[in-house]
Formats: sequence, C-alpha cells, structure tokens
Amino acid sequence: MSDQIRVLVADDQALLRGSFRVLLEAEPGLTVVGEAATGAQAAELAARERPDVVLMDVRMPEMNGIEATRAICGSPATAATRVLILTMFDLDAYVYGALRAGASGFLLKDTPPADLLTAVRVVASGEGLLAPSVTRRLIAEFAGRPEPAQRPSRELAGTTDREREVLTLIARGLSNAEIAGHLHVSPATVKTHVGHLLGKLGARDRAQLVIAAYETGLVTAARPRSGMRPEGPGD
Repeated sequence: MSDQIRVLVADDQALLRGSFRVLLEAEPGLTVVGEAATGAQAAELAARERPDVVLMDVRMPEMNGIEATRAICGSPATAATRVLILTMFDLDAYVYGALRAGASGFLLKDTPPADLLTAVRVVASGEGLLAPSVTRRLIAEFAGRPEPAQRPSRELAGTTDREREVLTLIARGLSNAEIAGHLHVSPATVKTHVGHLLGKLGARDRAQLVIAAYETGLVTAARPRSGMRPEGPGD
C-alpha cells in the first residue's frame, strides 16, 4: 500500500457520496479515487482503480453492496482491496452476508466521522474491523441456524491445538489482549497465532476467522448475553 490510502465510495445517494468525499479528502493520507452509484459500478471501478478500501453501501440498484463485495473480494485483480460496509440498517442478515462475502468491516452510517476515518485506516492496514458488538451479532446469527457447520472440519487439520484454542476465543468475541490473559501468554504470541490462522485458513482478516470457526463446527453457537455495551472501531 502506498503512503496515500486510496478510497472508492459506493452509495446510491449523491449527497452522501459527496459528504464522504469531503470528509475523506480533508484527512491527510486519504484520497478518493472514484464514486459509484450502483454495486455494478463499484465492482467495475474497483477493478480499474484498484483502491485500498471501498466504502460500500448495502442497498443499491443493479447489484447490491453484498453482491458487489463478493465480486470485488472474489476477483484476483482486486484481492488486495478491502471493503468496509456502511449501512443505515443494523440487521443481522446484513452483518453476516457482508462479512461472508469478504467484507473486512461493518459500520452504521451514523458512526462519528472520527471513527469512520479510523475504520478506513484500520481496514487499509489489513486488519479486520470486527468490534465485539458485531461478533455478538454473528454469534446470534449462527445460533439461529439449524445447521451451523457448513464447511468440512478437515479445513482445520493443518492447525495446532493452541491455534484452534485461539480461534475458539476469537469466535467468542475476545480481543487479542483478552485472549492473552485467558491463555496466560503475551499479546505478541496471540498476534502470531492469529497470523498463522489467517494463512492456514486462507482468511482475509479476523472477521473471516469468526465465520470459519462456526462453519467448520469448531464452535457451537450459543446466544450471547444481553445488556452488553456496544463497542466502536477502536475497542
């Protein structure tokens, strides 16, 4: 990635696209390389411009944001592009669908501007923006599915016992620091295990690790406790 983080904005509302452009380009180190009003335009522009990050709306004509995300993340030409989903609707189906399609993060459009800018930088750096609140929605989604294990458990065959232990804790919504405390190891050791898991499971980021843990049956979903506070991208 170059010094400038190159961003593509995809939203069917021109006013919002313009607002995002003004916000992003006022921030040092960020530049907008294009705007798309439909999912199809977003996929086309991503293939041409190769942005570092796509800010992707969900509800768009021609091709919705989840379909566009799948097209971008599934293409070798845009394998390095990260997608950050922005939507007005905090719905489980959107969270699961977007992350399963390959998105690296999920934010609501009423997210404070400073948090949005932070999210762009986090996603561009290769990290998944998966706050514990989003993890809990994913867990609830899997809890409601009659057959949570959709991928063969043999996909985990190349992982060590400790890596599977770390993966289980990631899927339960624990941060690296919390995992380190639980396992009585250093945060650096946890980060190393996470890196190994990403490589062995072919996951783009932490979001896909959560999904892999449930779809391979490593973790059985249980509905999360209620009353837990929602975290932002910096948590």
